Amino acid sequence: MALPPLPSLPLSLPAAALALAALAAFLLVLICVIAHVTAKTMPHEDAECRKGSAPNIHDPATRELSVVVPSYNEENRLPLMMDEALDYLEKRQKQDPSFTYEVIVVNDGSKDQTAKVAKEYCKKYGSDKVRVISLEKNRGKGGAVRTGVFSSRGKTILMADADGATKFADIEKVEEGLKNLQPWPEGMAISCGSRAHLEKDSIAKRSYFRTLLMYGFHFLVWFLCVKEIRDTQCGFKLLTREAALQTFSSLHIERWAFDVELLYIAQRLKIPIAEVAVNWTEIEGSKLVPFWSWLQMGRDLLFIRLRYMTGAWKLEAKKCN
Repeated sequence: MALPPLPSLPLSLPAAALALAALAAFLLVLICVIAHVTAKTMPHEDAECRKGSAPNIHDPATRELSVVVPSYNEENRLPLMMDEALDYLEKRQKQDPSFTYEVIVVNDGSKDQTAKVAKEYCKKYGSDKVRVISLEKNRGKGGAVRTGVFSSRGKTILMADADGATKFADIEKVEEGLKNLQPWPEGMAISCGSRAHLEKDSIAKRSYFRTLLMYGFHFLVWFLCVKEIRDTQCGFKLLTREAALQTFSSLHIERWAFDVELLYIAQRLKIPIAEVAVNWTEIEGSKLVPFWSWLQMGRDLLFIRLRYMTGAWKLEAKKCN
C-alpha cells in the first residue's frame, strides 16, 4: 500500500535561509537604531571639577601620584585598604621626600558611614593628603572613578578598589609596566594590574554556571571591544595624567563595564597599554550580583561597540594646561 505524500513545505530551504538572514539583518539594524537613539552623552565637566572651583585634571600636576578610591557602602572594608595604602605611601615619602601623593576617596552615594570613615583619615593625615568627595546619588563605579580622576593633581593616577583585594605595594609593578612603555606618545600610557595568571585557581573554586558566565563575558570583551588585554576588570590601573584626561573625557559607561570602555577608548587613541600580574585576594562583600551584573555588562559591551560604530559616541581630544 502506497504511503500518502508528505505535505509540501511552505518555503524551500534556500528561501527559508534567505528569510532568516533578512530577519537577522533587520534585528541588527533595529538594535543599532536603539543603541544610537538611547545613547546618552556624558557632561563635559563634572560639577565637582569645574575650572576654578577645585583641583582638576586640566591643571598642571602638583603631586607625583593620585590614588582614586571609589567607595559605595564600604564602611567595613575601606579601613583595611586605607591603612595598607597610607602606610605604604607614608613610608615611601620618608624614603624619598620628593615623592608626593594624595588619596581621593569618592563616596558614591553611600547609605552607611563610608564618608565618616573616610573623613577620619583626613583628620589623621591632613586634607592635603586625603580628600573625600561625596556624591549625593549613586552613579556607579565608573562615575565615581571619573569624578575622582577629574579632581586629581597627580602626574600619574591610580585606580584602586576600596576592598583592598590587590596588595597596594604592587603599585611598584604597575609603575614598572608604565615605565617599560616609554617613550610615551604625547605623554600617554596605561598600566593595568591583571589577575589572568590566577584564572585556573579561580575556576576551581567557582560553580560551573559562574565559570560559564566568566568565559562568556571574556569572549564578548574580546569580540566586541578589547583584543589585547586578558583581564579588563581588575580595579588596579595606573594612568599618566594625559592618558587619564583623554580617556575619561570620552567615557560614557558609569557602571561595571566602564573599564572595558576605558580600554576601548585607549586602543582607539593608540595609547600604549601594559598588563602586569598583581597579587589579588577575593574579599567578601562584593557589590557584584553574578547573573544580573554580568547581563548588564553584556548589554553595555554591545552598546559600546554599536554606539561608537554608529557615531552616537565620539572621541574628543582634550589638552592639559
